[in-house]
Amino acid sequence: MNQNSFQPSRFTIRVKLMVIISGILILSLTSIIFIATYFFKRDNEIRVKENNAKLTEVIALNVRAEILSLSRSLQVTIASLVQTKDESAIKNILFTEDPDVIFVGLYDKSFTAKERLVNSKTLEELGISSSKLDEVISTNKDKLKGSFSNSTILLNTSVGFRSPIIAIAFPYFKDRQNLSIIAILRLEKFLDPFQTSGITESFMVSDDGKVLAHPDLNLVLSGANMVNTPIVQKMRTSPLDNGQYRYQDKGNDWHLGSFKKLGLGGIGIISAVSEDKAYEEVYNIQRRNIYLMIAALNIAIIIVFFFAKRISGPIFGLVQASKKIEAGQYHLELVPETRDEIGILTNSFQSMSKGLEEREKLKVSFGKFVNDEIAELSMKGLLKVGGDRKDCAILFSDIRSFTSISEKLKPEEVVDFLNQYMTAMVSCVKRNKGYVDKFIGDAIMATWGALKSVDNNSEYAVKAALEMRDALIEFNKGRGTAKKPALRIGIGVNHGPVVSGQIGSDEKMEYTVIGDAVNLASRMEGLTKNFGIDIAVSEDVYDETKKVFKFEDLDTIPVKGKAKPQRVYAVLGYQKDPKCPKNLDELRKKIGYEKPSKK
Repeated sequence: MNQNSFQPSRFTIRVKLMVIISGILILSLTSIIFIATYFFKRDNEIRVKENNAKLTEVIALNVRAEILSLSRSLQVTIASLVQTKDESAIKNILFTEDPDVIFVGLYDKSFTAKERLVNSKTLEELGISSSKLDEVISTNKDKLKGSFSNSTILLNTSVGFRSPIIAIAFPYFKDRQNLSIIAILRLEKFLDPFQTSGITESFMVSDDGKVLAHPDLNLVLSGANMVNTPIVQKMRTSPLDNGQYRYQDKGNDWHLGSFKKLGLGGIGIISAVSEDKAYEEVYNIQRRNIYLMIAALNIAIIIVFFFAKRISGPIFGLVQASKKIEAGQYHLELVPETRDEIGILTNSFQSMSKGLEEREKLKVSFGKFVNDEIAELSMKGLLKVGGDRKDCAILFSDIRSFTSISEKLKPEEVVDFLNQYMTAMVSCVKRNKGYVDKFIGDAIMATWGALKSVDNNSEYAVKAALEMRDALIEFNKGRGTAKKPALRIGIGVNHGPVVSGQIGSDEKMEYTVIGDAVNLASRMEGLTKNFGIDIAVSEDVYDETKKVFKFEDLDTIPVKGKAKPQRVYAVLGYQKDPKCPKNLDELRKKIGYEKPSKK
């Protein structure tokens, strides 16, 4: 991957740790909460169903016992009335023992009353006339006639009354006649079992779905019909006398219901509870657990935040340190904050930075003795013994009359002015993509294209030579005394094939270039003395750069190893430079050289 194209993620280690740990906590705690809720809900459902079944069974037993007890009591009362005809005494006994009984009568199949007992006191309390009772019986003849066929009939006859009223009819046999005892009584004695204070709602319905007893008196007084309620339908169609059923009402609320048939005229007891109420505590516990989970998650996030900060802080420091190293700043002061892996990494990073700092110092020191690029390649182990054939531009420069100058100065003074001179000249080479191959006393050898190939090697070499000319003019300002002599140099430039590589012995190696092209460059430098100029180039350099620079054709010289003589050219300057010397005389005047005398 290209290093420059690398883009860091917006999600730091701290964020990733918080997200991952929070995700694990949420997943695990949510799973625990919902699994626990599922089993708790399931257990609660079983308990609710058991409670419904038991409650339905108990109420059914109580109601059945009450009906059978009432049936026996009324049969005894009617039998006594038939035998004794003492209506006053029997009424007193019956209505005193059971004041809820409003009326009782013995009827034949034509619904003609054979005997009648009316509780006048209760009628008066309820504001009911005796004729109203007859109307009730007459209105419900079709339903009450079932009592003549050995069935017990219960009817809700509360409609039109201020108090819940029920009619009950059961068979009575006398002298082989099928008669029916019909009684009308207040419903209070049947309502007590249905007045539950818990979450379960119990009620009693007839075979046609009409409400006989219910905790809500309004449903009883209005004679409500619950035949469309799913649990009532289930009871009516079930071949069993009891059962449990989960159903949804008209309001889309789910209920758990149980039913129990009394075995008396299709009457049934139903107990039902809304799931919302049945599972209310389950959901409360679930809600509290969710609140606890949120609280625990927030605490965990805070803890993870500071823990992640403790981890990411040193890592961020290492990132910043790596950026400094990338920028070449190797001196770092990293102190491990912990003894864990992060601390070990920090300590290792600090050691690495020290190593890089020492390596950079070595590279800088080494680069003062050899070219920076050679130092870098050497430290990376990329320089191989031997050489490669390359096309290079070679530059030689030399100080004129250096021996005579040195004789007049102390060695320290010679070294001092040489260092100043070399610094100025080497800068010209480096600015133009060349590298100094070696110093040979006061001479400089530089090449272009030996280490890495560049376009227009010859052009860069000539540009460097022209800059060296200008740098020498600047260097000579203020010089010209015995202690500070003015310098003159000769520069020769050639371009051609060379062998580039490490040359030397096992004990000492040197990276350089060798070949005829090198020798010719040195020869060009020597010819500058003969022509009284500072820069001389070969014909190859001239051919490659004549469109850029202005030259003066000097002469043709024979060169050892060359089949034909080589032409020599003096470099005047840039073609586009208006101040460029027009001829050799102007050039010599500019650089302060004299025209050589003819021998």
